[in-house]
Amino acid sequence: LFLIVNDAPEPTPREVASMIFAAVAENPIWGSYAPLFGQDVEQWKPGSAVRMTNGQMQGYPFNSLDEFPPGDYYVQAVLNIYTKFQRADGHTIWAAMDHWDGQQFHISPGNLYSEVKKVTIGDGKSDIELTLTEKIPPIELPEDTRFTKRLKFKSALASEFWGQDMYVGATIQLPSTYYDDLNKRFPVHYAQGHFQEKDFYVVPVSRPEITDDITGIPLIIMESQQQAFDDWYAEDAPQIIAVTFQHPVPYYDDSYMVNSANVGPYGDVLLQELLPAIENNFRTIAKPWARVLSGASTGGWIAAALQLYNPKVFGGAWSFCPDPVDFRYFQLINIYDDVNAFWVPGQKWVKTEQMLSRSVEGVPLNTVRRVSQLNRVLGSNGRSAEVADMWSAIHGPVGNDGYPVLIWDNETGDINHEVAAYWRDNDFDLRHYAEENWAKIGPDLIGKLHFACGDMDQFYLNLAMYEMQEFLEKRSDPPYGGTFKFFGPKVGHSWAGYESTTIGGGVAAKLHRDMLKHIEQNTPE
Repeated sequence: LFLIVNDAPEPTPREVASMIFAAVAENPIWGSYAPLFGQDVEQWKPGSAVRMTNGQMQGYPFNSLDEFPPGDYYVQAVLNIYTKFQRADGHTIWAAMDHWDGQQFHISPGNLYSEVKKVTIGDGKSDIELTLTEKIPPIELPEDTRFTKRLKFKSALASEFWGQDMYVGATIQLPSTYYDDLNKRFPVHYAQGHFQEKDFYVVPVSRPEITDDITGIPLIIMESQQQAFDDWYAEDAPQIIAVTFQHPVPYYDDSYMVNSANVGPYGDVLLQELLPAIENNFRTIAKPWARVLSGASTGGWIAAALQLYNPKVFGGAWSFCPDPVDFRYFQLINIYDDVNAFWVPGQKWVKTEQMLSRSVEGVPLNTVRRVSQLNRVLGSNGRSAEVADMWSAIHGPVGNDGYPVLIWDNETGDINHEVAAYWRDNDFDLRHYAEENWAKIGPDLIGKLHFACGDMDQFYLNLAMYEMQEFLEKRSDPPYGGTFKFFGPKVGHSWAGYESTTIGGGVAAKLHRDMLKHIEQNTPE
């Protein structure tokens, strides 16, 4: 149960709740968020009341309403309804079923919410009564177009694991010459990233016109969509199919496409179900050299992991600002050696808070402690669907209660080194995995690994990449033959080197041209 507080009536507090990641970053460039409070409720019956009280509810960034500056505010309540999962591993848990919303409780179908109410907070006035009268409707999936197609189907493997019907899918953007020769097949760019139904690589059906009366759509988005259309349908446009996988799960907005004790066998889902479904329904070149990967942040880690784990399946990966690829720099934390995630280690006379984010100028923005506090607000038992609970779910072991064992305690910051060892020994530390297996996987990875990052990544992700770079560039048995690029000065969390090619609003023609050049160089005689 969430109580969301905003200082303006529009957008509504529930709508502002979409900016949770802005709270993680605490950076204005990611948007503005609303303070919120969360409290577990169980078997709540219609017509009855639940009281959210200090001590039971968790808050971010304020611990209680008493900490708010006195004044008038706008409040709204949302109930994020959990589903009972009786999993194949014998555990029964309650978690938020993803209804193709990407673990966004403010739009998840079936969730309940109240109308917005204006209240006075402060001076002893903090009693608020709200009634959950509204229900969020089902999400309407976009219609297919001539060049944009969608797959969505029940995954047998994931459904068996979760004991519920679980769906996976993909958005497929076809190249402009797809229908010109029905015997022609195309290479495929498999893009990774957060779940989003309005996909990264969807091109508008027609060229958007920018007029003075456009409302509600930022000009930069319209210009980006125009550029995407122009790039995709130009005479010399790269002829490649762009596919984005869709695989939301109860613990996060995607599964990371790996086999996970908590999340399920999504690595198998990819290779045995999703990839065959795409290649059976579209004229792809179903060969390793014609399958390439990309992604940034979460997607950057997934792209690198899929290439490392499956060197004979994919022909190249472009990994931008990936999640930590070396857990000795799990952002700024060494999960193997550090004792506590909240404090900078090694200081004798002072205790300095460990940072989680910064500006590109190096200004500290948010701490690991505060983001762990946010996790406690968003969900107990690792169900926040945010940093770092998501990694505990993806990488970690299952606890006796059926929920993920967290990498660190969200209240104390104490690091669980048994969990850290589990992450490493189950191959989620990609630098360690590559080092341990290079003799076996290296020959099939020559020239396939391409990393790029800003020199001032807001989440310090460039630090782990330096360690991966050092390892790979010392290989001679065989040499890895790929690339590392660090962009600066003051380049942050981005598709470094490709930001100006409309990624974020459409298709990146430059990236696709680089991919096609790579594919051509590796195409057999």
